[in-house]
Amino acid sequence: MPAARKVTDDVFDLIGRSEDIEQASLAMKAIAHPLRLKILCLLSGGEIAVQEIVEAVGTSQSNVSQHLAILREKDILRARKASNKVYYRIADERMLTLVALMRQVFCGVPER
Repeated sequence: MPAARKVTDDVFDLIGRSEDIEQASLAMKAIAHPLRLKILCLLSGGEIAVQEIVEAVGTSQSNVSQHLAILREKDILRARKASNKVYYRIADERMLTLVALMRQVFCGVPER
């Protein structure tokens, strides 16, 4: 039987930072959908127009727009309108790190 791992002081410091934990929890809930994860993977490469996202993920524009709205409400994405197109990008650099880590762990994609 392996020895019990000792809990370090930094873990208790982290647990005490309930505001940070709450923010992380909300972000994880917001991205916890396969289509939203696909969208984030696409946007991890940079800004993309909605129509390009629709074509890449293979679902309807209304479905993609609903999921983009959820991610925008949670301040995960930012939108920019240019002419008759709307472009999206990831708003928080930490989300880029999270997406890269998920791709590495779950998809076997090496770190860039």
